[in-house]
Amino acid sequence: MTAGERATDLDHLPTEPADPSGRAEQRAETLRKFRELARMAPDDAKRAVLREELIADHMNYARYVAARFSAPPGAAEDLSQVAYLALVKAVDNYDPDYGVAFIGYVTPMITGEIKRYFRDSTWDVHVPRRMQELSLALRGATEDLAHKLGRSPTVEELAVRLEATVEEVVEAADAANAYSAASLDRPVDNGDEHGVALGEFVGAEDAGFEGVVDRTALKPLLARLPERDKRILMMRFFRGMTQSQIAEEIGVSQMQVSRLLTRILTELREGLGP
Repeated sequence: MTAGERATDLDHLPTEPADPSGRAEQRAETLRKFRELARMAPDDAKRAVLREELIADHMNYARYVAARFSAPPGAAEDLSQVAYLALVKAVDNYDPDYGVAFIGYVTPMITGEIKRYFRDSTWDVHVPRRMQELSLALRGATEDLAHKLGRSPTVEELAVRLEATVEEVVEAADAANAYSAASLDRPVDNGDEHGVALGEFVGAEDAGFEGVVDRTALKPLLARLPERDKRILMMRFFRGMTQSQIAEEIGVSQMQVSRLLTRILTELREGLGP
């Protein structure tokens, strides 16, 4: 399971602690504390103590929600910290008169912050937000449909499940490859006792390719040149002769050779086009 994916759909994340005993009493006590907190003045020392108590009461639940996500290697503690920060925000913003139990209020806040953490902090390559979210949902949808159908789901079935187009599902599958990138310094086992880095297998642009294209385009143009023009080009660019040497070879002045070269090269450039 890749980072950010869960064993079950987040929509089905329980909004109560796993232990059913005393839930009503626990909810009532939590609500009482929040109402007491709301009545206290901001500078009341007792308010800070009660606030910390409410945060501590729900830290285990914050860790429980964070644990539902599959974290990248070494990032489990980061998820817990993100969950704790969301818990603190929830405690500070919860309105006990809103009509929603605190657990029902804090759960989507924690899951939202963790999703944002995966979206903004864990991708090695920048991917549009829509593709990030769709990519993270794709694996869970694939596993769920495979379990229900008894076979691998088609792209069309995944598109229906994710409320996306077929093209978006395919793009999201490709985007998953951008989640983590291999270091170019990573050693590669190529069967040789002398290890080499991955970067040594990465090709670079060959400047000679452009020369091949130019030479191919020049061939028909050169073939149409008069024999003397071909001879002048050969002496200048293949034999490395100076204009004075060419002038002596063909029996003209150096100035004439200069003019001939200018004319020939201009015709070739025009023949190649812009």
